[in-house]
Amino acid sequence: MKRMEGILKKVIVIQFIFLLLTQIFLHHFHFLPELNHIVLYEGVNRNNHEKVVQTLNQP
Repeated sequence: MKRMEGILKKVIVIQFIFLLLTQIFLHHFHFLPELNHIVLYEGVNRNNHEKVVQTLNQP
């Protein structure tokens, strides 16, 4: 059982490293410029929380 846990821990660490490397390549080095256009189109980078807060605070 301990051997299996060790293998699973190693797989989790390797997957996390690949996740970080992929995020760096996709977002910081503009590996896929189309991805940036999709994010801007969906409005993920914008701070749209002000309108919601102002609406909730109105009497």
